Amino acid sequence: MKAKNNALAWISIVVAIASAVAIPFVPEYRLWFLGILILNIGLGLAGARHAKLAVCRLLVGGLFIFSSFTKGVDPLGTKYKMLDYFASYHIEWLNEAAMVLAVLMILAEFLIGICLVTNVCPKIATIGGTLFMLMFTTVTLFDALYDMVPDCGCFGTAVKMTNWQTFYKNLVIDAVLLPLVLNIKSVRCGLKPRVQFIIGLVYALLFTGFEIYNYRHLPVVDFMDWKVGKQMNVTNGQEQQIYLTFKNKETGKTQEYLSPDYPWNDSVWMSQWEFVDQRVVGADSYLGFSALDQDGDDVTEMILSAKNLLMFTSHDLSKVTEKEWNKIKNITETAKQKGFEVIWIVAETPEELEKYQDQHPFLEEAYFGDELEIKTIVRFNPGLIWLDEGLVKDKWSAIDFDKAWARM
Repeated sequence: MKAKNNALAWISIVVAIASAVAIPFVPEYRLWFLGILILNIGLGLAGARHAKLAVCRLLVGGLFIFSSFTKGVDPLGTKYKMLDYFASYHIEWLNEAAMVLAVLMILAEFLIGICLVTNVCPKIATIGGTLFMLMFTTVTLFDALYDMVPDCGCFGTAVKMTNWQTFYKNLVIDAVLLPLVLNIKSVRCGLKPRVQFIIGLVYALLFTGFEIYNYRHLPVVDFMDWKVGKQMNVTNGQEQQIYLTFKNKETGKTQEYLSPDYPWNDSVWMSQWEFVDQRVVGADSYLGFSALDQDGDDVTEMILSAKNLLMFTSHDLSKVTEKEWNKIKNITETAKQKGFEVIWIVAETPEELEKYQDQHPFLEEAYFGDELEIKTIVRFNPGLIWLDEGLVKDKWSAIDFDKAWARM
């Protein structure tokens, strides 16, 4: 009987792994996978008493570590995703705490994963993982049913999944986690509690430092399109059209516009609608963003064909500090002396931009882009990127602006 139960437990694990691999590739069979997962959970229950807990622990822990790494390498991206959720659930009063909550959530996810893998504080990690999965599974079910947030950001920008794929992925993790929950009394570590606490504290301090570094100095591993070494301009000569999708913040209604034919310079409209997605038609290469001048003309091609171009980015000029303005002024003067062209991409309206140009004359050549697109170019606000005929040669956060001089 024991051998039979062990066999059932192993079948449950194998089916869970197979489902996790198959779901992203064959979403049209999602109902079939749901049935398989229900059967999988049943098998897990049948063989739970004698399940191979070490395998389940390593699988769940590994997934939590991978998920926390892809978010911890880009904590600002997780903050932006949290803001989307706060807006969807009408809890914008949490917006000011979004950055702290993002860092703490990613840290908790990492600690659950690393503790499960190394078998440190395994019972606490199992309980924490269960609470996380209850929350994630519920939230992603609502996302799948009502499309509240187009992309949950479960794996940061490293892995893109549809809402239904994400929900089924969470069901797979639930199935593998189930034997640990049912056998939590058997999940134990041979080390003394004090030693386990010290090890957990070291894990927490190291990963917190990792998150802070990525927040201040840009991601050490860049999963976004504007990574260093990426050629961003269109190279196949086809005429390209960019379609932008916006969502009404009040009604949730979505509307698609052909760029630049949308009221980007209407501050009232921009306050009521938010950018959610874009698609490109007519070219194979990914362009990444569209930029407009004050007359509403598209200047994207001009920007991506320029040689030795330094492009400052800001999705909110009001948050640029006086110290950062001084750095920007010095870099602008130095760059122009060395033959670089210097421009800005901002998310303000033309009227708002004029106020900043009056205060900072070196903010002379500025163009307008979408806030979300600007955030993907350089995460930090303000940021700086070096382009040479569309090739991303380097980029810096405001903290590292001084390092740009050595590269110019």
